[in-house]
Amino acid sequence: MPLTRRDFAKLGALGLAARLAPELMAQPAERQIGYAIVGLGRIAEHFMAATRSTTNSKVTALVSGHRDKALRIAAQYGVPESSVYNYENFDSIASNKAVDAVYVALPNSMHAEYTIRAAKAGKHVLCEKPMATSVADCEQMIAACKSAGVKLMIAYRCHYEPIHLKAVSLIRSGALGQVEAIESSFGFPIDPGEWRLDKKLAGGGPLMDVGIYCLNATRYLTGEEPESFAAFSSVIDRDGRFAQVEENLTWTTKFPSGIVASCNTTYGSLLLGYFKVHGSKGSIECSPAFNYDGVRLHGEFDDAVIDETSTAKDPYQFQNEAEHFSQCIQNGLEPKTPGEEGLRDIKYIAEIYRAAGVSA
Repeated sequence: MPLTRRDFAKLGALGLAARLAPELMAQPAERQIGYAIVGLGRIAEHFMAATRSTTNSKVTALVSGHRDKALRIAAQYGVPESSVYNYENFDSIASNKAVDAVYVALPNSMHAEYTIRAAKAGKHVLCEKPMATSVADCEQMIAACKSAGVKLMIAYRCHYEPIHLKAVSLIRSGALGQVEAIESSFGFPIDPGEWRLDKKLAGGGPLMDVGIYCLNATRYLTGEEPESFAAFSSVIDRDGRFAQVEENLTWTTKFPSGIVASCNTTYGSLLLGYFKVHGSKGSIECSPAFNYDGVRLHGEFDDAVIDETSTAKDPYQFQNEAEHFSQCIQNGLEPKTPGEEGLRDIKYIAEIYRAAGVSA
């Protein structure tokens, strides 16, 4: 469920609405933005389903190496067979006027290629995170989109999640006093054979996949950029899964104000994604924080207690980000999470790996 006008008014009371939810400042145009979905895996299913609940976005093309699967999905979304592409003829999407933007939901190492090809085809790009597997690729993606005059947004869905927005607003309002420390974790036991265990495709282990949620959260919660990192990695389960990527990684971030964030990520066990912010006047905890639904915020400060759980159901976070990007395209606005946001995280991930002694 996207932010309502009532939610917007509440944020406005704190003077934060325009900055935290810029998508609400513009009225949606009548014409829906057409998306070509590149890669038809699990996360793409969430995004495609989300477009059905938007007022301004729809699926108009599919790109896949499995034509039978693509045709089956095309029938579900009313996509004509002529708008079903493979990776070889993808560039011909340039002549498809029903496609305004491309949603890139491929393995990490393929993000750069298809973002650049989409930009050259004159299409705006919404790319899943992590943005790419190297700083150089991120910079090339940004340059390609700027050269083509198209918009680039990285799909940081939590930036569009109302509970996360409320956590940020509470911190900015001073309700917690001075923030002193943050904790965050996210991980899961990975199955053998997952493409995420192939370093060439993934670029790294759990830090690239789910640890990036913790890293990014500490940045938008503090409103600061990291000053330095300390980190450790390990492989405990020597069962063949972790021949190329780390199993566990723990890092500490020091921010310019002195705030210290401690984060953990793993492919070896279940770490329910959460963050906790400790301030001089109280604390807030979001747990689960990074799930597709059921996000819960608990806070205690100044003799007050808040306890809120999102009742919106998956895929509302994908709906929020789709609506935001479509409104940016319709109204000539800059996305809240542009390519530069994704680039910053990839730079920091490289620093964390160096601090942990993990080779790039």
